[in-house]
Amino acid sequence: MPPEHGLPVRVLRPSPVGHALRGSSPTLRPGAVISPSPVKSCWGWVVMGEAGREEYKIQSFDAETQQLLKTALKDPGAVDLEKVANVIVDHSLQDRVFSKEAGRMCYAIIQAESKQAGQSVFRRGLLNRLQQEYQTREQLRARSLQGWVCYVTFICNIFDYLRVNNMPMMALVNPVYDCLFRLAQPDSLNEEEEVDCLVLQLHRVGEQLEKMNGQRMDELFVLIRDGFLLPTGLSSLAQLLLLEIIEFRAAGWKTTAAAHKYYYSEVSD
Repeated sequence: MPPEHGLPVRVLRPSPVGHALRGSSPTLRPGAVISPSPVKSCWGWVVMGEAGREEYKIQSFDAETQQLLKTALKDPGAVDLEKVANVIVDHSLQDRVFSKEAGRMCYAIIQAESKQAGQSVFRRGLLNRLQQEYQTREQLRARSLQGWVCYVTFICNIFDYLRVNNMPMMALVNPVYDCLFRLAQPDSLNEEEEVDCLVLQLHRVGEQLEKMNGQRMDELFVLIRDGFLLPTGLSSLAQLLLLEIIEFRAAGWKTTAAAHKYYYSEVSD
């Protein structure tokens, strides 16, 4: 998965695997897996969970909220889990770093609640809140581009972590697709922040989404290819990001050694 920041802004040279732009969408190779990159934290980490194996970044919260989240993770029956869901969503819409990690925390709370009481109060509250934000996503984008990008990041993170019978939640497939389609519209492709979000989320959940609905992924990449081939004010960085994700999918949702060298050899720390 490409780094979040630091991709070089440069004029694109001929691509080493540019065939991805010309043909129909490739067939996925069996067993292809996404290999997400680690997310660097700009704050400290609070270690909690079974045997201290899970880490959740919550030091950006005030002391009272930190305690609420710690309790939700350890003893979910002792707190208002709908309030916890709202706290997590609210913070995810404001903090891009947290929005990328919140899915892990949500999954842990869901597991703890299920183990303790066999209930799903937190999951219902979380999904209800995600649905509310989804229904007003255009207003959110108009009001705050950062908030919109945070929402897409968060819902993709939730889709990545939450499972039902070891499968992604079907209820989230079309909402996630709809968000990615919005990011692939011409006005969004003129915003580097949205292009960056589109590419990062496809690196994270693109393969899973394609397995759930391959036709919509084909349609999404038609928009992405059109956006790359018919640029209307696209920056060099946006073009580079779009080309990279086209070739990433063409290679079976993997980054080849040649592509990695081509795209990231100039990335500075």
